Amino acid sequence: MATTVTRSYLGTLDPAAPYRLLGIVLGLCLLWPLLQLAQFNPLLLLDPNNIRVFGDFLIQFFPPNLQVDFLELVLTATIQTLAMATAGIALALVIAAPLGLIISYSLSISRIGPASYHPFAQSVRWLARFLMLVLRGIPEIVWALLLVRIFGLGPIAGVLAIAITYGGMLAKVYSEILESGNTLPARAILLAGGGRLAAFFYGMLPGCAQELASYTVYRWECAVRASVIMGFVGAGGLGQLMDQSMKMLNGGEVSTILIVFLGLVLLADYISLFIRKQLE
Repeated sequence: MATTVTRSYLGTLDPAAPYRLLGIVLGLCLLWPLLQLAQFNPLLLLDPNNIRVFGDFLIQFFPPNLQVDFLELVLTATIQTLAMATAGIALALVIAAPLGLIISYSLSISRIGPASYHPFAQSVRWLARFLMLVLRGIPEIVWALLLVRIFGLGPIAGVLAIAITYGGMLAKVYSEILESGNTLPARAILLAGGGRLAAFFYGMLPGCAQELASYTVYRWECAVRASVIMGFVGAGGLGQLMDQSMKMLNGGEVSTILIVFLGLVLLADYISLFIRKQLE
């Protein structure tokens, strides 16, 4: 009886459990030297002196600055932040739409149509892929830092930084969405003698429009957050105003800006969620 129970118990064990356990142990063994290289010591978080310094730092943020003059500055910076994110995404669409179509194999006549392979088209596609890699490979904060040196302080650097980086990101995801979609309608249009634009607008876009629009709205939400961060390098908006307040050691102003920023992120998240639900 005991032998039967033992065999039944062993039969219920996951045969992959030892390998998972081994993977976890190896992962922890690799994590420890990485923490040492990063000079991260979790015990410092529990150090009484550090806790006291952190508490003194938090006290400086209270009470928030609610003076009318400062709130007017915050309102102007908030509007500028939203405008920067929206304008940046609009320009990113101008970059991403043609780049995504070029990169995607979904409209390649040699792949889904009657034509044969053409080396020139493949060269153009690889060149577009390299351009996309450059655009999205450099973070928007780095682009903003470079563009501030060219255009000076202000939101134009932030708008262009968002447009460049997000243009590459959108192009990559657009091409993947198009490639994962149903190509049969587009193939039928190409076989009937239609052009690639007709195949895209009438064969592929109707089936992919919801997913394309949903991801674009999500990227706008991310752009709102990014536009605040880029303000710290002089790209305008709430980030630049917060940077000025921090340099003046004015904790009350910083806490007011943080509250407005959190509200702005929640608003952007709600708008994004609402639009995506409408697209479903």
